[in-house]
Amino acid sequence: MPASVSGHDKIILFDGVCNLCSAFLNFVYKFDDQAQFKFTWIQEERGTEILQWLGIPTENYKTIVYIENGRAFFKSTAFLKIVKYLKFPWPMLQAGSILPRRIRDWLYDIVAANRYRIFGKKDACLLPTGELKSRFL
Repeated sequence: MPASVSGHDKIILFDGVCNLCSAFLNFVYKFDDQAQFKFTWIQEERGTEILQWLGIPTENYKTIVYIENGRAFFKSTAFLKIVKYLKFPWPMLQAGSILPRRIRDWLYDIVAANRYRIFGKKDACLLPTGELKSRFL
C-alpha cells in the first residue's frame, strides 16, 4: 500500500482535466461537512502511484476511484459510497444501489466515455487553493 493511502480513511481519485470530474470534486467538497475526504488527481504523482498499486492503467482513465480504509471501489459503486457520507439529502442517492451493478456501471461507462465531449476538458489540472488545498494528498 502506498504511503499516501495509509493514514487516510477516505480518498477520492479524480481525472483532473475533466470538467465533470472537477465539478464532482467541488460538489463533494461543498457537502462534506466533516472534511472526511482527501483528494488527488490521477495525473499527479500520488494519483499515478495509487493507480499503479491498484493495477489500473494510468492512460485512458475512465473511472472514479474511491478508497475507503485501504479498499478500492470503482465506477457507480464508488459514487454511491461517496454520497453516503455527504450532507442530507445526498445520501438518498444510494437508492440507486437497488439497480444491479452491471446496469449502474453500464450507465456510468456511457457518461465516462463521453464526458470530454459533453462537459469539456481543461489543458491542466485545477490548482486547489485555501481550504480545498489542505484536502489534497
